[in-house]
Amino acid sequence: MSTAVEWMIARRYLSSRHRNRFVSFISGISMGGLALGVAALVVVLSVINGFERELRTRILDTTAHALLSAVDGPIADWSHVAEVAAGRRDIAAVAPYIEDKGMLVNGRAVAGTVIRGVLPAQEQRVDGIATRMVSGRLDDLASGKYRIVLGSALAEALHVKIGDRVVLMSPQAVLTPVGVMPRVRRFTVSGIFRAGMYEYDRGLALVHMEDAARLTRLGAGVTGLRLKVENIYRAGSAVRGLAVALGGGFYVSDWTQTHQNFFRSITLTKTIMFAVLSLVVFVGAFNIVSTLVMVVKDKQGDVAILRTLGSTPGSVMQVFIYQGAAIGLIGTLLGIGIGVLIALNTEALVHGLERLLGTKLVDASVYYIGDLPARVEWGDLAQVTLVALGLCCLATLYPAWRAARNPPAEALRHE
Repeated sequence: MSTAVEWMIARRYLSSRHRNRFVSFISGISMGGLALGVAALVVVLSVINGFERELRTRILDTTAHALLSAVDGPIADWSHVAEVAAGRRDIAAVAPYIEDKGMLVNGRAVAGTVIRGVLPAQEQRVDGIATRMVSGRLDDLASGKYRIVLGSALAEALHVKIGDRVVLMSPQAVLTPVGVMPRVRRFTVSGIFRAGMYEYDRGLALVHMEDAARLTRLGAGVTGLRLKVENIYRAGSAVRGLAVALGGGFYVSDWTQTHQNFFRSITLTKTIMFAVLSLVVFVGAFNIVSTLVMVVKDKQGDVAILRTLGSTPGSVMQVFIYQGAAIGLIGTLLGIGIGVLIALNTEALVHGLERLLGTKLVDASVYYIGDLPARVEWGDLAQVTLVALGLCCLATLYPAWRAARNPPAEALRHE
């Protein structure tokens, strides 16, 4: 028989409007189970992709692509180093910084934080904090004014707003008549930013670099240089090339090293979730086996007639393989469609559930970001489709083989 005839028979068996509609019902259940498994896999992979992209974007908006610092202390002649860095083609911008840990106090509210001294004009060319200000401006930081810009979560923890004053205690000790005391300075809150990443919103405060130099007693030196590179995926080679050009003696790092644990854990999570949810797809594909076994049992007489008319065992196998493949294809495409639809509306669905349940499902203090973004990638869709269809095709082999080896005379005896 031609392939067209075999496909026509498989399609008629798939609908099965006569005699036994229960088989069609079971076929629909198999499609639905496979579709749910595929949809779950697509949604989870899309959420992980979206989380990774959002995390990378917010990290690069808040921190530099690469850092250059001296091995044995502050960089004294940092202006020369910045001039050399600015002259390199793979480096887009340079900004000096002073960084230290400190304690901020407002009444009884106390919070530890990282204090970063910056030059506002140069800092804006390196990262995007200036574009994420919710109150005030980064340019309001001025030398000698002792102003400070806080992350939104840090400002909330200290119960302060624009114009309030906080006390900064530095671990740099000073000797007084009553003993060794930490250096203390009062700052005025001039701005609040929201990076959208809890690590920075809760643990970063910005001051003018000259105010930070007075507080840390670095004088004319700086902790290091923050670099913005032309190609973020070559940040490591760019900063290493700069260190070599300067003659060595510098410690270098880039954003992939600073946050490598985040991205490694995301990659590992994606791999594990793909493997686990593939088992759900496998269960959906396994249902096709039971469906086809029932179809083979129901169509024994038809198969016997086909055999007596000259159909080969291989031709009979093709009929049921086509039927199982059709169930798998419909279920997979339906699952892909449902999964993409849910993934594209994930944030709206999560926010709706939060309002309905009156709780916060995605806590920024736990998951680093407060949203649940999703990103659908064609590569993932292709991979899910191939896995689902492959499992479905494997599931059709045994029932089709059983149908092809049934003796026609034995089947017709009971008709």
